[in-house]
Order: sequence, then structure tokens, then C-alpha cells
Amino acid sequence: MRLGLLCLVLGYTLSQFYRAFLAVLAPALALDIQAQPEDLSLASGMWFLTFAAMQLPVGWALDRFGPRRTASVLLAVGGADGALWFATAHAPGDIVLAMALLGVGCAPVLMASYYIFARSFPAAMFSTLGGAIIGFGSLGNLGASLPTTWAAQAFGWRETMAALAGVTLLVALALYLFVKDPPRVARRGQSRGSVLDILKIPALWGIFPMMFTNYAAAAGIRGLWIGPYLGDVFGLDGDGIGAITMVMGLAMIAGNFAYGPLDRLFRSRKWVVFLGNLCGGLAALSLFVMPHGSLWFAATMLAFIGFFGASFPVLMAHARAYIPPHLTGRGVTLLNLFGIGGVGLMQAASGRLQAAVVDAGGSVVASYSALFLFFGAALLLGCVAYLFTTDTRG
Repeated sequence: MRLGLLCLVLGYTLSQFYRAFLAVLAPALALDIQAQPEDLSLASGMWFLTFAAMQLPVGWALDRFGPRRTASVLLAVGGADGALWFATAHAPGDIVLAMALLGVGCAPVLMASYYIFARSFPAAMFSTLGGAIIGFGSLGNLGASLPTTWAAQAFGWRETMAALAGVTLLVALALYLFVKDPPRVARRGQSRGSVLDILKIPALWGIFPMMFTNYAAAAGIRGLWIGPYLGDVFGLDGDGIGAITMVMGLAMIAGNFAYGPLDRLFRSRKWVVFLGNLCGGLAALSLFVMPHGSLWFAATMLAFIGFFGASFPVLMAHARAYIPPHLTGRGVTLLNLFGIGGVGLMQAASGRLQAAVVDAGGSVVASYSALFLFFGAALLLGCVAYLFTTDTRG
């Protein structure tokens, strides 16, 4: 079990890397294949959208085939092929397709872990274990910052991505060899059930909007906009962008470890999630008000957005309390669909918003101010909907 979970952490490390590395490769991609910010916004959004679209079939596969085969096959087919396609890209469209494949490959890894946690560990440990695997896996987020900048400068971005394709294939093989499936649930006359049965649970209706928005600001800004924002507004080069990106990545890791045990400490999941996302929304709105203040202020607010945007494990634990055991796979992946789908849709919309402000005659600074308003307002709206949920204790 421990070796299998270690392999799942490695798989999730790759997932974190692939959702975030575009930000630091943006200058090189603009130079070599003329990829503009709007192209990269579409490509980044495509990773999240294909990841989200795969959640329903992944949920079915987890319940039907188990996490071992589901995670290993998709990571090998989608992840390794996507990284290789990226390495051979010659136009922005190739980047979009490569990111779509990478989204398919990464889609099952975290949910395979959550499936095992839900089926093999005490319920009170769910958010702590979920936060820990995201925290350790978020080393991939760090790898997608300054280390990727250095690797691309030393070896070239194509060579770096080709090497990552090989690493991804090796991790997929390790998943197949070492992950152990939990025992199957005996249904005893229950119907198999479907996603519709989960959607009919009223207790989840207030959780879905918060799930849709809670990760969007942190993932969208860290995964794409932090690079162009720091370059266009503050004139930072690749090393400067990589350094502040690493700071935000460290804050996201710290947030995952901090959120995990808080539901047990405060005996509440609802208020831990609500107050954390409220703080994240206010941090984003502060950059809307002062997008071109001091670099230290911007870096601090970006770190706050990353830290407070890590409530995903506690939200999953909140929702899991209402999901029947025989629908565990479908339940956790449906929730993940809302979480990652929200990132994908808002990421794609953010590119259009930024371009629309510039096309309308607004300054570059004004375009980034609009982005922070967009992300901050979405977080606050999610908080409002979440107020109507019923609390569960950790």
C-alpha cells in the first residue's frame, strides 16, 4: 500500500507540473512558434477542460476496474504521448492538442488516490491524507517554476519535454506494478447507481458552486497569468518570473498541509473552507485595485491566493460525507469535474477577457486588473453559495 501510494504521489507530481509549466515557457514558445498569450490561455484551459471531461468516465472506471489499471493506462497513453507531442510542436495548435492529451493522462491520478483513501482509511483522516498527497505532489508545481526555466535554458524546451515524456511513461509503469486496488464493495441488491443519483443529493448543491470556484484563481494565475503579468507590468525576466512563481508554488504547498488537519482542529469543514476562500478572494481583489503597486505587494498577494486556494481536500471531505460507498468513484470524480472544469472554463474565459480589454483600448495594466477582478469576484460568489450548506465535522 505504501509503495503504491508513493507511486500515486509521483503521478500527481507530474499532474501538478503539467498544469503549471506553461507560465515559465511562455517567452520561449512566443519566440519559437509564435504562441501568443491568448493561444496559451486556450492551451492551458484545454488541459483543465479535457481533465474535467474525463472525470465521469474515470469515475466509472474506478468503480469498475479499480485505481491501478485506470491510472496507469491513462497516464501512459495520454500523459507520455502528450508530452512527446508538445516536444515536437511547430505551431500554437500543436500546443493546444498536446495539453489536451496531457489533461487526459493526468485525469485519474489524484482521484485514484482519493478512491483508495475513501475505501481503505477512516473517514476522519480523509482531508488530512488528501491534503498531504496534494502537498507532496505539489513539488511538481515547484518543478514547473525556476527549475523548468533553468532546464529550458540549459537543454532547450523541446529536449526538456521529451525527457519528461520518458519519465511519465516510467511512472505509469510503476503505477501498474505497485498500486493495489481496495476490495470491491458488495452491493447486496443495490442498483449500480449513476452520477444522477449523486446530483439528486440536496446536501451537495451548495458545495458544487464552491468546488467550481475554489481552485480557479490559484490554478489560473499560477498556471498561466503569473508569467505574463510579472513580465508585462514589472518587466521581470525569466529568472525573476521563475523565482516569484516558486514563491507562489511554495505557498500552495503550505496551504495544502495547513488545510488538511484544520477540519479536525476546529470541528468544522464549512467554516474552514468559507473563511479560507474569502481571504483568497480578497487577495485577488487587492490586485484588482493595485495591479501595478510594489513588486513585494504583488508577490505577497499572489502567495496569499495560492495559500488560501488550497481548500480542495477539505471540500472533498465535506462532500464525501454524503456519498454512498458504492458510488465513491463516481462521487469523487464528479466533484473533481466541478473543480477542474471551473478552472478550465474560467481559464479560457480569462484569455478572452484580457484580449478584449486590450482590444477596447485599455492598457496592459488594466487588462490584468480585470483578470484579478474576474477571479476574485468568482471566489466571493462561490462563498455566498457555500453559506447555504450544512456543516459536517472533521
